[in-house]
Amino acid sequence: MLVVFVVTLADSFATNSRFQWSIIGHYLFSARILNGLVATLELTAISMAVGIALGLLLAIMRLSPNPLVSGASWVYIWLFRGTPVFVQIIFWYNIAALYPRLSLGLPFGGPQLLHANANTLITTFAAAILGLGLNEAAYMSEIVRAGILSVSEGQTEAAYALGMTRLKTMRRIVLPQAMRLIIPPTGNETISMLKTSSLVSVIAYTELLFSAQQIYAQNYETIPLLIVASIWYLVVTSVLSIGQYYVERRFRRGSSRQLPLTPLQRLRRNLFSAGHAQVEMPGGGT
Repeated sequence: MLVVFVVTLADSFATNSRFQWSIIGHYLFSARILNGLVATLELTAISMAVGIALGLLLAIMRLSPNPLVSGASWVYIWLFRGTPVFVQIIFWYNIAALYPRLSLGLPFGGPQLLHANANTLITTFAAAILGLGLNEAAYMSEIVRAGILSVSEGQTEAAYALGMTRLKTMRRIVLPQAMRLIIPPTGNETISMLKTSSLVSVIAYTELLFSAQQIYAQNYETIPLLIVASIWYLVVTSVLSIGQYYVERRFRRGSSRQLPLTPLQRLRRNLFSAGHAQVEMPGGGT
């Protein structure tokens, strides 16, 4: 039944002229779509880098014995996890409505070290990075914190007994072991970030989806262009999933006696077994 369903669905896709596969093939490798794809990859990479770096800092702050430090981390996580990322992107893009000029300096009328026009400083790219990266940091902090808490407290106490500082213990003892639990959800967050980046089309940043929207706004071929964007999202998420598999496999070394076979190793084993299999025939032959 499953095979029949899949074959029927594939036949429907192939024979339905409304899909307009010729238009999909025409725009699949067009310059505007590929430029949007590159912009999406850049946005994903930078936002995840910001999220991971800030998330690690927030996780360490959250576990700090200092109530002021841990409280500040909790407030950040509460604020950014409690509001939609879509709203945050629009908020950062319109930050000039609240602060026309951004400045850095001493409070209460003190000297200003740096000041700039908000509209000049917060471009569409900067607003996209702030909206995605700061939101991602709140989720990554909880992932990192869970990984850190999974490491036995006895190892931390032993490191303290040897005279290691808290920061050195975290860097040398705790984080390397916590990575086995941090890596899988981080890979999932990266894949999710790739798809979430499509939300920045609301501020007219020319990533993959917005590039497709610009094209179908001119030729009115909405469905074919959305399929083009979906194909590229599927391609990139598939590549990221493969990369995630091998990264997870690497970090499992030392935690299990035997690593699972990779898909390529399974294929080689099956081909080798099939090539050397012997079938017993009637009369004793093979």
